[in-house]
Amino acid sequence: ILALSFLGVTVLAHYYHIVPHAEETVVSMLARELFGRGWVYYMIQAATAVILLLAVNTSFAGFPMLASIMAKDGFLPRQFANLGDRLVFSNGILILAGLSCALLVVFGGSTHALIPLYAIGVFTAFTLSQTGMVKHWWKEQGPRWQAHATVNALGAAATAVVVSVIAVTKFTHGAWIVVVVTPLMILGFYTIRRHYDSLRGQLTLRGFVPPKIGRHPVVVLVGGLHRGVVTALTYARAISPNITAITVDLDPTATSRLQQQWREWAPDVPLVILDSPYRSIMQPVLHYIDQMEKQRDGDYMTIILPEFLPAKWWQHLLHNQTALLLKTAILFRRGKVAISIPYHLDQ
Repeated sequence: ILALSFLGVTVLAHYYHIVPHAEETVVSMLARELFGRGWVYYMIQAATAVILLLAVNTSFAGFPMLASIMAKDGFLPRQFANLGDRLVFSNGILILAGLSCALLVVFGGSTHALIPLYAIGVFTAFTLSQTGMVKHWWKEQGPRWQAHATVNALGAAATAVVVSVIAVTKFTHGAWIVVVVTPLMILGFYTIRRHYDSLRGQLTLRGFVPPKIGRHPVVVLVGGLHRGVVTALTYARAISPNITAITVDLDPTATSRLQQQWREWAPDVPLVILDSPYRSIMQPVLHYIDQMEKQRDGDYMTIILPEFLPAKWWQHLLHNQTALLLKTAILFRRGKVAISIPYHLDQ
């Protein structure tokens, strides 16, 4: 059907001397020449639009499925294999939409400039599929496998020639993108696969001896004494008797007031005052934690960060994000666990 439609449009366009131009498509000019501006003309235009919509939908149905298969095999991030709320591969659809928009922006919305990219991609796929069929027939060697393999080999050779011609003749017209990006993509696929293989080997339970964890030390970071800190201390007492509170001395007056309040509210927990000549919070805290690392005997260390959470989103902008920065820094230190104890504000 596709071949007959193509041949029919070609013959009729040649017969009526229709020449393509940017203002109107060949199908539109041909339909207007044959049927005028009647309802048949508009029906043909609508049918053409529906066919184009179906063609677009093909990529949005095929690419997410292909990406999910590659993700399951470890060649793409695992997120591509996850179904979304609508039971479709949402991540693949969003990535494809984003890349499509990026191509349209880069090429100024000119579909003509995108043809070399499309042609190389399509004929490369044809070459790979035909080559795969040759390998299939060679492996199976069923009835008349030589004939089937010969046909597929000829198809692979023909499409490979087409790819080579397009890559050379249209290299400066955009084909270089595919020629350069495709090897980089393949390299990326195998890099992702090696990461997942390495991850699997490092997480396997084969030959693994679980570590013996005793009553590990707990460090509570304190900026001032409030309800959130008292709640965090209650949690710390529940998980370990070995508790130390630390605070950074940025204001001697505030630090002295904190010490007085501490003796009233938490006399059983030692409070360590850390000096900070350069008024930094991160460095003294991390240095103290690293020093405790040298003194302990291999147990884990828990760092508790009391946080109060404002009721409205914009109120977060009025407070610093020290706890978030500390959690990020502690995350990349071995043997240390950062726990946030939130205290939700009502207003």
